[in-house]
Amino acid sequence: MPLQTQAVTDAYRRLAEVYPALEITEVGAGEPLPRGAGWTGADELAAGGPALDAYLAWDTAQVLRDYGRPGRPDVVAGFGFHRYAWPACLLITVPWFSHRRVPRPAEVAFHRTLGRLAVRFDGFACLPGDPAVALPGARVVADEDALRREVRDAVAEHLGPVLEGFGPRMRRGRRALWAMVTDEVVEGLWYVGGLLGEEERARAELEALLPPSAAPYPTGTGFRTLRGHDDTPLPTRDRAGCCLFYTIHPEDTCLTCPRTCDADRATRLAAAADGALAS
Repeated sequence: MPLQTQAVTDAYRRLAEVYPALEITEVGAGEPLPRGAGWTGADELAAGGPALDAYLAWDTAQVLRDYGRPGRPDVVAGFGFHRYAWPACLLITVPWFSHRRVPRPAEVAFHRTLGRLAVRFDGFACLPGDPAVALPGARVVADEDALRREVRDAVAEHLGPVLEGFGPRMRRGRRALWAMVTDEVVEGLWYVGGLLGEEERARAELEALLPPSAAPYPTGTGFRTLRGHDDTPLPTRDRAGCCLFYTIHPEDTCLTCPRTCDADRATRLAAAADGALAS
């Protein structure tokens, strides 16, 4: 592996410990990324051609198999985008959250059924005083604000072309598409932060990362706190976009969906908290 791996390997190893469903491997310079046999390149998704057709065929079949009815093509495309973007964002946000290092993915391949990402990086940003400044590919930025800009820029640089491939199929405007990216950034790191036992810090870091005016991301994180029947705080958020799952299963909305009322959220969150305590 190239020396640059030392900048991110500990972050990905820790991620694998708490979330074994995702495995991230760095590919060295000159080594090919895996293709075929279930692998799809981010460049293929961005191209929006036959590779994207094949990729979305999995989502089409999954919806029909699990819910007994076909999904609208735009809804299926949204599912497919989410299933790539959620782990792809973790490539960038997890090293930032855990080690204050922001890698720039240059090439990525995804194996959805195995939960694997193979990635070649084009350097990384870090803060002054980080021992990683001596590693190949390091680029020092001035402060935490500059590092947060690196996170936003790295996500936009990687997912922007992927949105171009998916966009016509999802039939949404630019603001709605980038709202979906906002949700992938927030939901992914919020979830992983909880697995790491650092949910509150993850929320605080995300709120600083995504203020309401951080273009191209159209909104902030949407975090807020409800109160349970015994005044217990129940953290939640309002998604910036909608996955449209209700078009397939109207009686089952996501917990953070704007369509889910606060009373329902509080009941479900309290039940989940009680279940966690019982276990």
